[in-house]
Amino acid sequence: MGTTVTFASNGSQASGYLAIPESGSGPGVIVVQEWWGLDSGIVDVCDDLASHGFVALAPDLYRGELAGHTEMDRAGELMSSMPMDRAARDMSGAVDFLGDHVATTGSGIGVMGFCMGGMLTFVLAALRPDRVTAAVPFYGFPSGDDQPDYSKITAVIRGHMAEHDSFFSPEGATELERRLRSAGVDATLTVHAGTGHAFMATHNALGTRNAELAAKIWPDVHEFLRSQLC
Repeated sequence: MGTTVTFASNGSQASGYLAIPESGSGPGVIVVQEWWGLDSGIVDVCDDLASHGFVALAPDLYRGELAGHTEMDRAGELMSSMPMDRAARDMSGAVDFLGDHVATTGSGIGVMGFCMGGMLTFVLAALRPDRVTAAVPFYGFPSGDDQPDYSKITAVIRGHMAEHDSFFSPEGATELERRLRSAGVDATLTVHAGTGHAFMATHNALGTRNAELAAKIWPDVHEFLRSQLC
């Protein structure tokens, strides 16, 4: 079980869920929430990462607000009303807190996120190229005019996207992969055939969970993170 921690966020305080492995130390990974907030699914991801030897921190970007898994309208409202500048500060503060934590080993920090958090994974990689060396976005990515400067990213990116996704299209993922590679980023965004949005989610709020595929993907994610962070 993890604990709630607080950390500095550009002059204010933010909080998050921190899970540390039984060994007491390991590579650091930031876990960025879905649009529900810092919910049971994100806690599960942090705890599972800790069970595999990682120190995992999920910053609470909604500052205590949370939507239930049947409250999609509420989740949409929370996401749209979240100040992006504050979220960026909180994520950056989380990177520094985790990177400086006594339990964190290695020379870089990993970032992974889901849905909204997948999109923010790219944002954080561009915001903190000084410390973020590995990124694993799941079925979420920036689109439209408001996108980060991808040329600033130094992290290696290995993303996992859905084929049938009304939120983030597979065509958009393919185009973003091309754009990232053109910017000199080592990036692969895999579109998994037959999947729907949130296919990794343990809560299965959308009824799209693919447990068999998730069981295949997670070991690859762990191996990738260790290769980049240890």
